[in-house]
Amino acid sequence: MEEKTEVIPEMPPVPPIPPSAPKRIRWHTVIGMIVGAVIVAAVSSGITALLVSGSSRGSAAPRPTSATSASAAPVEDPADAAAETQQTYNDSPTSQDFELTLKTTEKQCFGSAGCNVTVEPHLSYLSGTSLDPEKILSITYEVHGDESGPVIETMELTDQDQLTYDPVSITTHGRLTKVTAKITDVTVSSLS
Repeated sequence: MEEKTEVIPEMPPVPPIPPSAPKRIRWHTVIGMIVGAVIVAAVSSGITALLVSGSSRGSAAPRPTSATSASAAPVEDPADAAAETQQTYNDSPTSQDFELTLKTTEKQCFGSAGCNVTVEPHLSYLSGTSLDPEKILSITYEVHGDESGPVIETMELTDQDQLTYDPVSITTHGRLTKVTAKITDVTVSSLS
């Protein structure tokens, strides 16, 4: 007998095992932690509310305190509390309460003929006591560096931070001339 051999067709390759689905984050754990935090916050605020409401009932018998509790703030006289809420103002500021610098806004130089310079004042208040918003401050200052001598200007400060001034134009001897300013007088007046 004849042997027959069958040719078995080649089988296509088997695809590899598909990758497993990514593991899901355990949301129930995260949600449980959030719920737990909310419960802890609610319980602690409830305890705080009970303590606060219990202390404001004005019971006749004093509550015992432990040795580790914080001492209560001293009771203030109502007249002292009213005096503290009144704002105190610097009613008579002086030139020492301010710092004045100049900002150069324009500068045109002409070789050896000097420069035309325009400057604007920049005022800083240095005192720790506030200025009265109901007062107008007239601040007189000198600008040094002009070839003809100091230029005297006045600016007004209202509402503690509203500064009104005119830019100052001067002619200097040269490009390297330093232009400076100095406050010479501070006058206080009331708003009209």
